[in-house]
Amino acid sequence: MTLLEKVEFTSDGYRLTGDLHLPEPGTVRGAVVLTGPFSGVREQVTGFYAERFAQRGYAALSFDHRNWGDSEGLPRQHEDATAKVADLRHAVSFLATRPEVDPNKIAVCGVCLGGIYATQLAAFDPRIKAIALIAAAYNNPTLIRNRFGADNFAALLEQFAQIAQRQFETGEIEYWPAVNPAGMPAGNPGPEPFAYYGTDRGARTGWENRCTALSVLQELTLDVDAYLPLLTAPALIVHGRGDQAIPVADAEAAFASTPEPKELLLLDTTDHIELYDDDTYVLPAIDRAVAHFDRTL
Repeated sequence: MTLLEKVEFTSDGYRLTGDLHLPEPGTVRGAVVLTGPFSGVREQVTGFYAERFAQRGYAALSFDHRNWGDSEGLPRQHEDATAKVADLRHAVSFLATRPEVDPNKIAVCGVCLGGIYATQLAAFDPRIKAIALIAAAYNNPTLIRNRFGADNFAALLEQFAQIAQRQFETGEIEYWPAVNPAGMPAGNPGPEPFAYYGTDRGARTGWENRCTALSVLQELTLDVDAYLPLLTAPALIVHGRGDQAIPVADAEAAFASTPEPKELLLLDTTDHIELYDDDTYVLPAIDRAVAHFDRTL
């Protein structure tokens, strides 16, 4: 049996709302803070993972980053990469104050885009004693430009520059869909993201199908490569062999640049979002993460 407690904490003056999933009193083995996919809220992927971590004895915090869900912050539905790392740092501080939590046994788990933020946090915060990256993104701007093609990438940058200029002149924030099965414009274009967020599978009352247009610029210019070699916390990378959104080669390259001690688990998925909510794949990922935390925390 696990317990669920709604919690609040502050990050740079913003009130953030979270769900703290707790094992039975007296059985906590460690704690993990979660951060998840682009546009996600705590009732989606991170909450799904947090519940399963708690079932295995870990206090697990799923929360809405600023600008998203029930947390404060403007503009709404805006991806702010630097702020997300700051939110994670304050989430760790919050967990360390909880009576159930040993502050020397805190891990971070990042799913999809959250893997980048988890890595950036762990690279510079020695309170993080272990890290798990599950179906994580491994963006760097050169990789993204090459996959879009130089001309298409340049056209997107021009589009974002025009949006920034209009917003400056009008004061009106421009929004795109967060998911769009037909493709661009969207934060996550194509049918696969829509199959999760655009259906009962992932739709939740706290989630809206929109993001600021400039959130997508944040996505495309993230860089994890500079941070992976700086990790000192033992790392686990879990990825799906059939992931087309984030090819398994990206995870293998990230693993190669991550210092020891480290572990790699490849699962026989057929797509990216199976590691969002399909227990066929999520449970083996959780089991390996718990074993990793048990050894290293």
